[in-house]
Amino acid sequence: MIRAVLDTNIIVSAHLQEEGHAALILELAMGKRFRCFASAPLFAEYEEVLRRPKFGLDEKRVTRSIRELRRNVRVVRPTRKLKVTKDSDDNLVLECALAARADYVVTGNGRDFPKQFQNIRVIGPKQFLMVLAAEPGLA
Repeated sequence: MIRAVLDTNIIVSAHLQEEGHAALILELAMGKRFRCFASAPLFAEYEEVLRRPKFGLDEKRVTRSIRELRRNVRVVRPTRKLKVTKDSDDNLVLECALAARADYVVTGNGRDFPKQFQNIRVIGPKQFLMVLAAEPGLA
């Protein structure tokens, strides 16, 4: 089964646009159609960003969403601190992916990440959906 870590911008996009690639990816993650991973620091970032006033998201909806994420996503504990990207928050994503032995990091912000880190490919949401569509038993 495909193993992936979702960048914060995928989580935020899924909340802002209920139709779209990010929302579908989040739905597939909640349905356990691929193995989705996060770490405690990554959950903290998801929540902090979702609660920013500029997004105007309902507090109760964010609380429910984070609770549902925690129930459906596998939690890993990164053991290595990385300085691969300029943004420490992006490094959190790679640290989580490394600990999870993920196949993919899914981000809408590919320019801030290397195309590949060790054996982990960094791809956009549309590409990831194509990867999932090609996976036996997911079509």
